[in-house]
Amino acid sequence: MKKLMYPFLLVLISAVLAACGADDKSKSADKKEEPKTAETDLQDQQKQMEEMQKKMDKQKLDEEKTVAIVNDQEVLGREYNSVLTSSQMMYQQMGQDPTTKDAAEKIKKQTLDSLVGQTLLLQEADKKGYKASDEEVKKQLEETKGQFKNDKEFETAMKQAGLNPDSLEKEIANNIKYTKYIEGEIKPENVTDAEIQKFYEEYASQGGAEGQEPPKLEEVKPQIKQQLEQQKQQEMLVKHVEELKKNAKIDIKV
Repeated sequence: MKKLMYPFLLVLISAVLAACGADDKSKSADKKEEPKTAETDLQDQQKQMEEMQKKMDKQKLDEEKTVAIVNDQEVLGREYNSVLTSSQMMYQQMGQDPTTKDAAEKIKKQTLDSLVGQTLLLQEADKKGYKASDEEVKKQLEETKGQFKNDKEFETAMKQAGLNPDSLEKEIANNIKYTKYIEGEIKPENVTDAEIQKFYEEYASQGGAEGQEPPKLEEVKPQIKQQLEQQKQQEMLVKHVEELKKNAKIDIKV
């Protein structure tokens, strides 16, 4: 089953996707336009990206500011900023502006909800003895770095995510505990053949409406099963967090 990812990993991977997207656009411009025009367009695009980044940075909080207290544990601005960056990037990837008033309010709420939820889950993971070994942290660090072309790109993504080498290792350890806890405690019901069949029929119907020939069920059955398993697990995780909130002391400070 595909693992649910701890927020900081989404930030780093989003940075990879954003970089690839920008690179593809520049290559496309080179093909379609004359060199001088392409260079001008690229400069305009870079300027727009810088302006957007400045607007997004204004939504960040002071790193040492207490944004919430969850069961007597302080959640600081640096943690808020990391999850905030992830949400902002997701909005951009969907073609939306994360800096509009409406979007900013939604992102703030999503960020706080996510922070409270992950804090509660990690607290439960600690209670139940889930840990990350040095070897596991080292392995995942190498896997994360391997998604980047070079060290410079990786360091840029880290900076964008508001992380440094020490805080990155801490977040990786949290990610491992988070994943172990979910896999050990959040076990969804088995996906039935009937559910797979229903999903496939809806998928095939959509493909037919778009004039595409859908693949045979047997060809995509494993992928459908995995997606439905992950969907069920996510639904159970949301319910689990809501239950944890009922018995938790949560004080939002921003």
